[in-house]
Amino acid sequence: MERKLFTALQGENAAELNDSLSAQGFRRSQNVLYRPSCADCAACLSARIDVAAFTPSKSQKRTIRRNAHLVRRATSPWATEDQYALFRRYLDSRHADGGMADMDVFEFAAMIEETPIRSRVIEYLDPESDDLVGVCLTDVLRDGLSMVYSFYTPDRPQDGLGNYIILDHIEIARAAGLPYVYLGYWVPGSQKMGYKAKFSGLEIYMGGQWQPLKDPAGFELEQHPLSNDPIAEQVANIALPDMARTRR
Repeated sequence: MERKLFTALQGENAAELNDSLSAQGFRRSQNVLYRPSCADCAACLSARIDVAAFTPSKSQKRTIRRNAHLVRRATSPWATEDQYALFRRYLDSRHADGGMADMDVFEFAAMIEETPIRSRVIEYLDPESDDLVGVCLTDVLRDGLSMVYSFYTPDRPQDGLGNYIILDHIEIARAAGLPYVYLGYWVPGSQKMGYKAKFSGLEIYMGGQWQPLKDPAGFELEQHPLSNDPIAEQVANIALPDMARTRR
């Protein structure tokens, strides 16, 4: 059974809490931070790209060239009809049986707009048609960019838009002097998440620390139930920011 650690993200210290817990493998969903905490499995591993260690592969360079004409636009976290229309097309094509398949326009707006921290919506437009072809809800952290959720047109599979959005976020982080791009979770052996392991400089959060993922194909995860700390120990080992110091 899937199990997660949750905490509310609210108040004047929300940004500091998000920064601290994101660096410990947590992800944000609206006003909540969560991290998988299953009793007998540790397959969901937080992943981030070390920007300084990243070098694009030949395939990734081709993806950059194919999409170099796209116009990037950073906006406030405010949902639009065009974004929702693209989101629906993306889900219907790629995740029709997923947990978000029934999300209506109000739930979509909540996903985009309910953020107590510094968030941006990064849009990608085709200048020839003026069509919106890609979107990413992105959090700006103290040490990087967190790609909360991205979606793109399913009509251009040859363009590799999903990979391009990640590649562009690496460049945004590099230009801003931010060391990491947080990608969410990577599951060893998962075909749907295999693309993340194709980015050099990838790190995974495991055993309470970030470590380079050197050989994704040969990666073996300890699945024995005794390898997972009890939930009480996991909670006790979470480092929280010094809120009193932050308020001064």
